[in-house]
Amino acid sequence: MTTGSPWFRPTNDPQNEPPNHPTNTPAPEPIPAAPYAPTDPYAPVDPYAPADAYAPAADPYAPAAEPYAPAAEPYASAEPYTYEAPPAAPYEAAAQESPYAPPYDPYETEEPPGPSPSETMALQAVELPSGPGRAERRRAAKGGRGRNRGGAGPETPTTTPPQGRPLSRVEARQAARAAKDSVGVVASRAVGELFITFGVVMLLFVTYQLWWTNVLAGQETDQAKEQIEDTWAKGDSKPDAFEPGEGFAIMYIPKLDVVVPVAEGINKTKVLDKGMVGHYAEGKLKTAMPSDKQGNFAVAGHRNTHGEPFRYINRLEPGDPIVVETQDAYYTYEMASILPQTAPSNISVIDPVPKGSGFTEPGRFITLTTCTPEFTSTYRMIVWGRLVEERPRSKGKPKALVG
Repeated sequence: MTTGSPWFRPTNDPQNEPPNHPTNTPAPEPIPAAPYAPTDPYAPVDPYAPADAYAPAADPYAPAAEPYAPAAEPYASAEPYTYEAPPAAPYEAAAQESPYAPPYDPYETEEPPGPSPSETMALQAVELPSGPGRAERRRAAKGGRGRNRGGAGPETPTTTPPQGRPLSRVEARQAARAAKDSVGVVASRAVGELFITFGVVMLLFVTYQLWWTNVLAGQETDQAKEQIEDTWAKGDSKPDAFEPGEGFAIMYIPKLDVVVPVAEGINKTKVLDKGMVGHYAEGKLKTAMPSDKQGNFAVAGHRNTHGEPFRYINRLEPGDPIVVETQDAYYTYEMASILPQTAPSNISVIDPVPKGSGFTEPGRFITLTTCTPEFTSTYRMIVWGRLVEERPRSKGKPKALVG
């Protein structure tokens, strides 16, 4: 019987156990596994190696492991691994070394390379002369004088002399010749300036014709109207006796808001271009006066420019009033008919009984003539009217003007 056995000792005091008994032997401290030591899956395993007698036996009733559980990471460790990049300086230095140098050891400690001379010294730019040399200038001068023996054209230096150096005589001549415009450029420039000048002149002429002539004609008609009224006030005028260009009546067309003096004759410069209406009173074109007991009082006026008093007479309709004021009376006519277009040579439209007017018997008529189409003088437009009232000025204005 073994006296050291715990089954035959008088007490359970562990101090009485043998020193080498398994229960009295302290458990060995576990060796921490290397966090980065990889496990070799191909390491040899000894099948006859003795098992640990004190290792706990597997529990036969323990639940089976999850078949789909992920395998444990062989390199997992309790502490997270932090990657530290190696210093960049040794690699940069190795990249600048000779390709025949031994490979760089990242774990070898070496001193960082010192600054190179190029890093500590300031860079100095060396300026080379960009202009031609003396020999090139001589060759250029010979080529410019027609001494080129090779048959090719003279070589013109394409580089400019450096700043600060004055041009040579040859270079100055070449620069002046290059800056001088060719004949084609000068000619095209002259033609362009000529066209521009012509366009400006035409624009000024159109502005003068369409706008400024109306302004001047308005001033002329105002003065002529005042002069006629002053003459009537003085009583110096004589009916049926007027000089060419002399104003003797005032015409009103209320629908068109026209108030224009009537002068003797149809002279373009003295009468029509001054914005007035001219009375046909010369030679074969002589017509009656408003005061005549029978006849056709025919007048002419501009349709465009120079006051354009008859510009819109095509808008008149039968029954519209046309009033002529003289020193003694107001003569009221009613528009009767219109001839939109006829030849300038058709003078029958101003006959005592005008043809085409619709009048068949003698009477007291008025005829207005003007150019058509607008801004041309190709044809003539004719408007006729019949006298409906003769009212003395002493009785006041007629109803056509008062209304």
